[in-house]
Amino acid sequence: MISAQTIFLIVIFIAVAGIAYGVMAVFARRSTQTRLKQIAAKDNVLNERKNEAWKEGILKLSKPLAKFSIPDEDWEKSAFRARFMHAGYRSNSAPTIYFAIKTLLSLALPGLFLLSGGIIWLNLDANGAVLVLLILLAVGYYLPNVVLDRIIKLRQRELFDSFPDAIDLMTICVEAGLGLDAALARVGEEIKLSSKVLAEEIYLVGLELRAGLSREKALRHLALRTGIEEIEALVVMLIQADRFGTSTADSLRIYSDMLRTKRRLRAEEAAAKIALKLLFPLILFIFPALLVVLLGPAFISIARTLLPGQ
Repeated sequence: MISAQTIFLIVIFIAVAGIAYGVMAVFARRSTQTRLKQIAAKDNVLNERKNEAWKEGILKLSKPLAKFSIPDEDWEKSAFRARFMHAGYRSNSAPTIYFAIKTLLSLALPGLFLLSGGIIWLNLDANGAVLVLLILLAVGYYLPNVVLDRIIKLRQRELFDSFPDAIDLMTICVEAGLGLDAALARVGEEIKLSSKVLAEEIYLVGLELRAGLSREKALRHLALRTGIEEIEALVVMLIQADRFGTSTADSLRIYSDMLRTKRRLRAEEAAAKIALKLLFPLILFIFPALLVVLLGPAFISIARTLLPGQ
């Protein structure tokens, strides 16, 4: 039989060992997490340095090519600057890389056509070869414009779809007693879950306000960066409400209802266009296949009946 003193010693040993193990596990886990965070931070710094070096290398290669197509007028007054802002590209290297891509595609597409022997394959004469080369040059030069326009439309569509929700949040914040600047900051934090693009634009407004710009200039810069008529109308409404002392919450509520109505009308318009858009694929691809499947056996029977000898 085990004595009571032995059992007591065993219980004390288990308790002390358990406490020591728990303390060691907690501190070891914290130290491990700290070390992992430090390693991850070092990896992030290395990755950022590699990305920066990679971007600098691309920028150095792009500068000689961009000189052939970059506009001569002042960049601050150029229409391309507004388009890059609408697309979300605010880096100083974005226009250089863009125009370098235009030059590279303008030279690469005709060059690839010549190197692949396209003139021989198509049996083109001199005039036909020049025409094809000019077409390829034009395609390479204007293709980046099409891609940039597509990016702008997608970004503006996302901003427009998320804007009514942001106005509702702003209305709630203003009615709760927050000022317009604090309401914008709060909306920028909350809207990040649904639209990072809109949250970034609102964050830039907050940065400009903290930098010392007036509210009117910061809001007008928001309208210039987005290029959306609805945001420009909201900016004008907020400026007028601030000047004349009208209720900002009531103005926001009315504008939110109007914007939701406009978004619903756009959705209904897009839905109404579906039938017309489906008409061309039906005529070109589906109807011919149906005619072959349905009328093919009948045509074969008619041909065998009318032309038995063939």
